[in-house]
Amino acid sequence: MEEKTKQSAKHIEDRVILHCDCNSFFASVETVLHPEYRGVPMAVCGSEADRHGIVLAKNELAKAYGIVTAETVWSARQKCPNLVIAPPHHDAYLEFSRRINRIYDRYTDLVEPFSVDESWLDVTGSRALFGDGLAIAEEIRRAVKKEIGVTVSIGVSFNKMFAKMGSDYKKPDAITAISRDNFEQIIYPLPVESMMFIGPHTAAALHACNIHTLGNLAQTSRAFLSSRFGKMGDMIYRYVHGEDDSPVLSREERADPKSVGNGMTFRRDLESAEEIRVGLSALSEEIAARLRALGKKATTLSVSIKDTMLGTVSRQRPLSKPSALARELSESAFAIVLDAWRIGRPIRALTVTAMNLVGANEGGEQLSLFDEGRSERRERTERLEDAVDGIRRRFGKSSISSGAILSNDFGLAPRKNSSANDEKSKKSQKNR
Repeated sequence: MEEKTKQSAKHIEDRVILHCDCNSFFASVETVLHPEYRGVPMAVCGSEADRHGIVLAKNELAKAYGIVTAETVWSARQKCPNLVIAPPHHDAYLEFSRRINRIYDRYTDLVEPFSVDESWLDVTGSRALFGDGLAIAEEIRRAVKKEIGVTVSIGVSFNKMFAKMGSDYKKPDAITAISRDNFEQIIYPLPVESMMFIGPHTAAALHACNIHTLGNLAQTSRAFLSSRFGKMGDMIYRYVHGEDDSPVLSREERADPKSVGNGMTFRRDLESAEEIRVGLSALSEEIAARLRALGKKATTLSVSIKDTMLGTVSRQRPLSKPSALARELSESAFAIVLDAWRIGRPIRALTVTAMNLVGANEGGEQLSLFDEGRSERRERTERLEDAVDGIRRRFGKSSISSGAILSNDFGLAPRKNSSANDEKSKKSQKNR
């Protein structure tokens, strides 16, 4: 038994894991597309008119003024009156993310994106070709900077958790190696909030137990943490002692998505039944298109409703049959709202989530002789929505929309210049 434990520890120690984190990613991409942003304090912010007026990302010059992610635009301008505000272009960020991950693919097929700007790489089997972990990290850092125009911070370690903490440790454009020999010196002085999965509530509970640093956490018994925090306590005990053996998953190994959701905070509150229907229709169209792109159908639908005081009510129910049709999802979502909400009470935000997904050809229903016409209508609707998908793929998402979505005043209509902006971004990226 002891020999097996030693072999297991040796296997973990032999791994070389990188965590690559693009620095100020949204702001960096905007600066590549708009060189005039270089050399000025700049932040990418949501639309104040759409009530998304918060800082999504900021460059280093803006950071020097104390501007932080998620603060309001008003607050950021108080700190830096000459702050340049850039609107977000999420399609461009996704394209840059794909290009960066293709660079990672040169060094290993074990690349696991964690978000649009972060990925883990297992380069254990790549060392014979490219050198040790630090050498590979340096090659990647240089390649992303030269070919893409953004910088990355990279953590190099023997597990995913410490690699992630290494990329956070020194920014921007830096590499930090965390080994079995030095992780206590680097990790243990940090506050408990520095570890992934320790959120504000868990951190507050740890502070209440006089556990403020990761060193304090490491000195706390596993039994106490498990009794106080359950499975979470056991997990953070293992992580702080370097016992994370979770693998970096290849594309083939990554699980299919378990849900597809879409939410929106509206420019003004929704009050009437018709306004709620229009809002749900817009959200459902996007979800249905994404389901069809994935070759999936939903068997369960969830709706979250946020009021003007930011209180949230969430309800879910199974669908009568698996669906990837916008009309069916929208109608089911509206039925959920009718059961959970008093029409007339203002709604600030809605989120619709398609859950318990199955393959597009799974979950067939048994039809009776009386259902023949209904089945034909459903097939026509499926063909129609497939045709709409094709138009949007070719001409842009804003190329075709329902009249109700276009004519509302609560923020659903696509911006008239969005296609032009998308085309400009594509040309800029192509020319680089």
